[in-house]
Amino acid sequence: MLKSKPDRKLRQDKLSEIIKANPMITDNELAAQLGVSISTVRLDRALMGVPELRERIRSMAQDAVSKLRSLSPSEVIGDLLELEPDKWALSVLRTAKDMAFRFTDIVSDNYVYAQAGSIAVAVINAAKVIIGSMRGHYRGHAHVGDTLIARAKVGVNRDGKRIVSVRTRAGDREIFIGRFIIEILEQKAGD
Repeated sequence: MLKSKPDRKLRQDKLSEIIKANPMITDNELAAQLGVSISTVRLDRALMGVPELRERIRSMAQDAVSKLRSLSPSEVIGDLLELEPDKWALSVLRTAKDMAFRFTDIVSDNYVYAQAGSIAVAVINAAKVIIGSMRGHYRGHAHVGDTLIARAKVGVNRDGKRIVSVRTRAGDREIFIGRFIIEILEQKAGD
């Protein structure tokens, strides 16, 4: 039996809400959450004009990189997906075997910190920015194959310094919380 148009409309509204909340969600995950087949999700996305995951990520990354001022795109660890300068940012790092400690599948904390540090700098809307200090806590470990999602939020602005909070998740687990003090270096004449 075919679903009625109101059922389809409700499902598509829910699909839109889910993707807005988590643009990194796959069609498989959408199908599971909505209780429908993957082909139904793909058809709904096509009817709604919502691109597939890879295209959503590419589009988000292009938009975010166009706003980047404090780093070059190659200096960002992971993929910068969203950036609202001086407010918040989002980056994604896909882990691989070469990031793991020897003889384990646990990702080295260097990669977790590097992603967090680079997004803390990237979120600041200034040309010359450095990390003045950082206080952080590792709350778990990332494993090879995990996708690390780091969110940065800019807080207090005092004396040319900004406090940026970064939280990193691996799936549904929070693995790192950091508080960065970011210093904005004033440009001297001739720089």
